[in-house]
Amino acid sequence: MMRVLALVPGGIGDQLLFFPTLESLKAKYPQATIDVVVEPRSVGAYRLTTRVDKVWEFDFKDRNSLADWGNLLGNVREQEYAAVMSLGKSWAVGFFLWLTGIPKRIAFANGSNFWLTDPVPLKTEQYAAEMYHDLLRGFGINTPCPPLKIQVPQGDLEWAEAEQQRLGIRESGYILLHGGSSELAVKKGIAKIYPAEQWAVVLQQVRERVNLPIVVLQGPEDSEFVSKLQTLMAVKVTAPSDLGKTAAMIAAANLLLCTDSAPMHLAVAVGTALVALFGPTDPKKLLPPVAKYKFVRSETGKITDIAPQRIVDCILGT
Repeated sequence: MMRVLALVPGGIGDQLLFFPTLESLKAKYPQATIDVVVEPRSVGAYRLTTRVDKVWEFDFKDRNSLADWGNLLGNVREQEYAAVMSLGKSWAVGFFLWLTGIPKRIAFANGSNFWLTDPVPLKTEQYAAEMYHDLLRGFGINTPCPPLKIQVPQGDLEWAEAEQQRLGIRESGYILLHGGSSELAVKKGIAKIYPAEQWAVVLQQVRERVNLPIVVLQGPEDSEFVSKLQTLMAVKVTAPSDLGKTAAMIAAANLLLCTDSAPMHLAVAVGTALVALFGPTDPKKLLPPVAKYKFVRSETGKITDIAPQRIVDCILGT
């Protein structure tokens, strides 16, 4: 039985975008054991796939000592993997893969490919899920990238049904809004929060034209945004306790309004229509070219500079 390890640094969105790669790898090698190494903040994503056997935690973003890297290396070497791949793009990634002693080492090509057995060309201009999927060329897999899909646990689907009943939206349907941003994005100076005052302008106009309840999705870092919006207008609030319940609420929504964030990728994974706001990031790299996945991109690179009317027009298709 082939054992494969994948190093997948990044947040929840990066993990979800990696799921099609796992899908194709498992389709080619159904008996393979696939393990992943991810940051602690991203472990929850793997509740939504059955393609991974074990999840290792390692904080790639932390100031790790040589001892930390040594412990990871020791644990990996004990497993006797046949192949390893990584989303990392630096020469140091290749060097670490070489140190593992794993026979087949796959990563994106860079200035120094000596450490890799199968460097893969990096094509950053495409949808990120397709870019990650290119790594499978190191296994000789050249099939098209499948759509992003997840498997929401039955218990989470049942929780979402009960939550919709509690909110009084079980029969009516609803528009779901996620306006938050991760702490890491804030620390990096990446503004992904569209102000509550501007969202209120958007929602008031939409409410006049569309007879659907508006529900705000509140994550652990969104309390300030949600409280501010509630002072501006009456909205319902749901606060799922994990990613599976969040995905279930998104799956049942008629439309998701959001910024470039993990809920956006969840909407794609469950097939819910969305309108996403983007600042400096190219939407074509994070959204597949499907008509029901719409976006509004800031002309200045600052998400706060998007005029509410542009969002309203995008939602209403005017």
